[in-house]
Amino acid sequence: MFEAISASFSGLIFSGGILYLCIGTFVGLLFGIIPGLGGPTALALLIPLTFGIDTHSSMFLAGAIMGAVPFGGSVTAILINTPGTAPNAATVFDGYPLARQGKAGLALGASGAASAIGGLLGVLVLFAVLPIARDVILAFAPPEFFMLAVLGLCAIAVSTEGKFLRGLIAAGVGLLIAAIGYDDISGAVRFTYGVDYLWDGVPLVPALIGLFAIAQILSLYVEGGSISEDPGKVKVTRVMDGVKSVFTHYPTLLRGSVIGAVIGAIPGVGGTVAAFLSYSTEVQLSKEPETFGKGNIRGVIAPESSNNAREGGALIPTLAFGIPGSAEMAVFLGMLVLHGLQPGPAVLLDHLDVVTSLMLSLAIASVLASVFCLLVARQLAAITLIDVSYLVPIILSVSLVGAYALNSSMYDVIVTVIFGVIGYLMIRFDYPRLPLVIALFLGGIVEVNFRQSLMISSGDWTTFFTRSISLVLFILIVVSLLLPLVRQVFKRRAARSGKEIKA
Repeated sequence: MFEAISASFSGLIFSGGILYLCIGTFVGLLFGIIPGLGGPTALALLIPLTFGIDTHSSMFLAGAIMGAVPFGGSVTAILINTPGTAPNAATVFDGYPLARQGKAGLALGASGAASAIGGLLGVLVLFAVLPIARDVILAFAPPEFFMLAVLGLCAIAVSTEGKFLRGLIAAGVGLLIAAIGYDDISGAVRFTYGVDYLWDGVPLVPALIGLFAIAQILSLYVEGGSISEDPGKVKVTRVMDGVKSVFTHYPTLLRGSVIGAVIGAIPGVGGTVAAFLSYSTEVQLSKEPETFGKGNIRGVIAPESSNNAREGGALIPTLAFGIPGSAEMAVFLGMLVLHGLQPGPAVLLDHLDVVTSLMLSLAIASVLASVFCLLVARQLAAITLIDVSYLVPIILSVSLVGAYALNSSMYDVIVTVIFGVIGYLMIRFDYPRLPLVIALFLGGIVEVNFRQSLMISSGDWTTFFTRSISLVLFILIVVSLLLPLVRQVFKRRAARSGKEIKA
């Protein structure tokens, strides 16, 4: 292992690896900032370009892209309520309110530091888990995936303080939309009404661009003014305060990083679940859950640390078994094959130096991307001072172009516009969008794994409770649902005690 790390450092410093690292970091930031593009698109475009360079340099380039994309997506999520990538959607709930309060610098500083440290912790987890990766991954079957997805859905119950009924309605709509398209079990096509485009279901990224970017810019246009509610109070000099807040709230950072690394290692679940699960965990554990969604800095730290940490986790099944942990990793597998490497145990045994090169670039790029953006955070925060009438055409154009760039399909643009209108109506009538997003993403995972579990067990529903990991996840679900109730009981008792003391 130490020889492989030494060879990777040598390639980074003496063989031009640092150049590829810088190029990959810049490309990753760019593709992360532009809504709808993200890591899979960046890697797919650069795969042909790596054909003429050596394997180590290709790993430096790929690792840098994967390390930089998550933070790039958080920049637009915070400043203009537009998640650059799907996992950054969780960042908008507190990052954007901070920007509206004139604290964009604070939010960017916290996001940058959390992303950098989360990326480093994710790589450390990858180092630690690789020797036992096989046992960890094979421990998850459909019952575990089902319980894990339900645990994510439970975030609905705890993230809609004061809007519980409306949150359930939004979640129900999300589950209905998630049912559109091919039934993965029976092969039947449902609710497409003759539209071939809907056979694969409603695409998540165009829907997210519409729900957040289009909806928010419509709302801002109606309100007028600038993104910041009080331009006179915008503090573009509080970047370091944001960095310090990450260390102040280090339990949040560690929880987010662990959740990101663990969820990222589970194939098919992805970073979106990790980010929302990290966010909902903080809401549940907080003594003041009502402050989330209104500018709580922990609501930025948790998902951003999770986003970068999950990259390290997603590499575990990709490298150990050739099972991609995300869409990004699926594209990365193509790069490995292009360079004559067959993913699996043989890579870890015969090409460990290639693996360490990838991990080294992933860690360094996470830090490099954050440092670069923090250096220009003051200039980026100034975007919140611009009159929204100037931003509307720019954001609309970037959002719609980003939606079209996904698959070069006008249908994606139409989906973006439709969800933009839905998102605006939800803002207008004060319906939370978070439950709809979670249900839209997890609906298919819940249905497929529930039905597979029953098929495997011949209809025996106790299979969800006789497997140890599944049972532990079920207990966590119960605890997550009971926590808000327990919190309410303590609040009422405290209020009664206060009244008795006054009396």
